[in-house]
Amino acid sequence: MRETKTSSAVSRLIKPVKGSLIFACVVQFFAAIAGVVPFLAVIEIGKALIADGNSARAVIIAWVAAGALALRLILILTASVITHKADADFQLILRRQIAQAMTRVPLHWFSSNSAGDLKKTMQDDVKALHVIVGHVYTAIVSAVVTPICALAYLIYLNPWLVPAAILPAAIGMAFFATQMGDAKAQMDEYNKAMSRINASALAYVQGISVIKVFGGSDQASDRFVKTGHAFIDEFWNWVKDKLKASALAEMIMAPMTSVLTAAGFGLALFTLGWINAIEVLALCVLTPAFTHPFLVLNFMQHFIMQGKDAAERLVGLLETPKLEVSEITREPESTRVEFAGVCATYDGQRDVLSDIELVLEPKTVTALVGPSGSGKTTLSRLLPRFFDPRAGQVTLGGVPLSEIAPDILYSHVSFVFQDVRLLRATIRDNVAMAAPDATQEDIERVAKAAHIHDRILSLQQGYDTMLGEGTSLSGGETQRITIARAMLSDTPIVVLDEAMAFADAENSAALRKAMADWTGARTVLMIAHDLSSVINADQICVMKSGRIVERGQHEALVSQGGLYAELWGAMVQRNVA
Repeated sequence: MRETKTSSAVSRLIKPVKGSLIFACVVQFFAAIAGVVPFLAVIEIGKALIADGNSARAVIIAWVAAGALALRLILILTASVITHKADADFQLILRRQIAQAMTRVPLHWFSSNSAGDLKKTMQDDVKALHVIVGHVYTAIVSAVVTPICALAYLIYLNPWLVPAAILPAAIGMAFFATQMGDAKAQMDEYNKAMSRINASALAYVQGISVIKVFGGSDQASDRFVKTGHAFIDEFWNWVKDKLKASALAEMIMAPMTSVLTAAGFGLALFTLGWINAIEVLALCVLTPAFTHPFLVLNFMQHFIMQGKDAAERLVGLLETPKLEVSEITREPESTRVEFAGVCATYDGQRDVLSDIELVLEPKTVTALVGPSGSGKTTLSRLLPRFFDPRAGQVTLGGVPLSEIAPDILYSHVSFVFQDVRLLRATIRDNVAMAAPDATQEDIERVAKAAHIHDRILSLQQGYDTMLGEGTSLSGGETQRITIARAMLSDTPIVVLDEAMAFADAENSAALRKAMADWTGARTVLMIAHDLSSVINADQICVMKSGRIVERGQHEALVSQGGLYAELWGAMVQRNVA
């Protein structure tokens, strides 16, 4: 069942270049036939010289053999060019398919899947299929055609030669079979072990700063070393029992060994008078035709298994659930946002939001407050459609979000979250991402409003500075670039999740005023742990355990003596202390 799944995964992925691969296999078919001709020519030359004494015929056969060799070279090069061109096209098509698929997955998917994992799939796993696309199919053709041609000639020459010719291949395959029975399961265990050691190395490297501050470096390094030793032990237990059988099989099927074996059998049969000298020559010449193709495929076996595993992961990535968008999309007629009976889950089992009823009236500020883990961020991410609710719906201007095209939705909604995302591009491009046609004047205007303009000018290349190439920005500076980006997008609805969490004391007051001026004429949904920043909000929603337990304005909520009043009192006491 697993083999069928992996094969179907490979078949699905290579479908766009299937025609090219079939053509390459046809070319390789004739190349394989041409490759057998010189070996048959050696036998026929022997017959012409020894049996018939016809040197002229021998010369003609030699020229035929030379022509076949030349044709084989041309055909092999042609097939190789076709498969490698197909592989280049395949990788381009597949990466575009992945990129297209990633534009339709929920934005929350990128929060729960690391960039490293996505890079590995898009780069390493796609490359892992190179051997299959570029080499395996043509190698299989040769591995089938060459022995069949040799077998047909031996049957024509003397059927009694066949058992002796295939015996080395049969013995070698029997030895290989002893080590291949549970190869798939062992490869899975090997991949798991590799994942464990990679995770251990990553955890160790990422935790170095914490280790230096709080100590425990010996314990951390010991855990990493133990994981490495465990991997070595598991790998050795896997291969140690296979080495003898593998080495013996390869030795038996090596060209020289197979020729010597065939010669031994041939001389024995010749001594018994069962075959003649020419047939002994045929055995020596054609026996490698049965062993060599199998050795080539066995050499490729590891890469084939890696390719199949990579194909499964790639298909899994392509089949990542997408955000559904109605075929007939609509445009919202207002900026009124409504959450109606919304329930949301991450794992499909436990709701993190339950029965949310909330309306954001146009040009009002709604603040979400509450203890950590109460569902504030989850609720705020439903509006820019990081994911869809399990039940209920979110509407914008009376239109369900699933009926609004993504480009239309993001022309209405912009957001600034704590987990800042900047591209490996210039600062200008990062700021102008939502408005690529923006002028330098507009870019500088929003950068000044976000209090990041002077810092940008202090960099050697200013707005042309390429992020990620030796340029180091603090968390606050990075967040201010995202604020400038959101300001430039000029959307009527803004979602803010601790948008000034990294603001320093020097810029905090000015940045807060700039944010207030920017959001003044917009519909705002904001999350704040500093309750002093939401006292002027039009409505404050207090969340607990995924539900809105209180709502109202600051004074009314404080006077109610509920959870909000408790949070407010705790904040006041901290400030006094």
